[in-house]
Amino acid sequence: MRRGTSIFYFLQKIAADDNVPTRAELAPSNATNLSETISDVEGWSLENSPIDTPDMGSTFASAIPGEDKADNSSLTFYEDKVSDSVETLLSKGVTGFVVILRKGDVPMSKSMDIFPVRVGSRSPSYSTASEPAKFKVTFGITHEPTLDAAVPTKAA
Repeated sequence: MRRGTSIFYFLQKIAADDNVPTRAELAPSNATNLSETISDVEGWSLENSPIDTPDMGSTFASAIPGEDKADNSSLTFYEDKVSDSVETLLSKGVTGFVVILRKGDVPMSKSMDIFPVRVGSRSPSYSTASEPAKFKVTFGITHEPTLDAAVPTKAA
C-alpha cells in the first residue's frame, strides 16, 4: 500500500536539464508537499501504443513498440474550509512539476518520478453524500517524464 508512504510534491521549477530535483529543491521553501491533502490519484504512468507489423509470411500479426503517451492524470484534494493555498498553487494554466517519491523519502532509492505538467482544470466535486468537500485538478503531461530517478541524499 502506498498510502502513508508515497510523497507527492509540486515544484514550480527544477534547474537541471534532466528534470531531476536536488535535495534543496525538495525542501519546503521550494516544493509544496501535497500528500496530506490528496484523497485520490489517477494516472501518472506511461503507456505505449504498439504498431502492428503483419507480414505475408504468417497469419500472426506481430507488433513493435510505438510512441509513448502519458495517461490522463489528476489529483483529487480535500477542500480546506479556511485556506485556499492548494487551489491558488494549482490554478488553471500553471506549469511546474509533480514529483512522486513512490517509496517515500528513501535517499538513493530509484523510486522518484518527475512529471512536467500544466494544470488543465481545477473543479469542485459536488455531492449530497456525507463526505468531505473535494476538488479535482487535471494535469496535462507536457514533456516526457523522468521515471525511476534516485531520490537525492539528505544533507549531512
